[in-house]
Amino acid sequence: MAQSKIPAKWELGTYQSVPLLFRSVRSLSAALLLVALVTGCAVNRESASVTEGEDISQLKSFYVVKFEPDERGINHLIRDELVVLGYDATTGPEAAVPEAVDAIVTYRDKWQWDITMYMIELTITLRNPESDYPLAVGDSFHTSLTRLSPESMVKEVLTNIFAEGQATGS
Repeated sequence: MAQSKIPAKWELGTYQSVPLLFRSVRSLSAALLLVALVTGCAVNRESASVTEGEDISQLKSFYVVKFEPDERGINHLIRDELVVLGYDATTGPEAAVPEAVDAIVTYRDKWQWDITMYMIELTITLRNPESDYPLAVGDSFHTSLTRLSPESMVKEVLTNIFAEGQATGS
């Protein structure tokens, strides 16, 4: 049997037999896939809207209804931020809503695990205390790479709601 005159580094089935161009394309493809996966994890979305015809600039007092499953005290963070913004605010269970408030505040927080638990989304709704009709809604959504602290998400949502109220002439 005659010996092959092909050097060992060019034998089929070895890494060295793959031309340099194909190795470069493979490396580039892997890099592009990595970039796509990483940027897909970086989502940052925030929104706020005021119901047409509602004037939220006249609201001065708020009652933040504790979302029953919330064990992290987000209702207290919302109340505290409303106070920082210059409003009167209290918080407690839905059954204890005081009669003399301009708006009821409800919220929904969603949490996700990525090495640690973090708030991925927060939605806050300002409601008419008599009809429960939504006056304004704000939402903040941050995935792992753009995550914010719960305090920062509360501030972002409330700031956007009141800014939208001013922008729409409310």
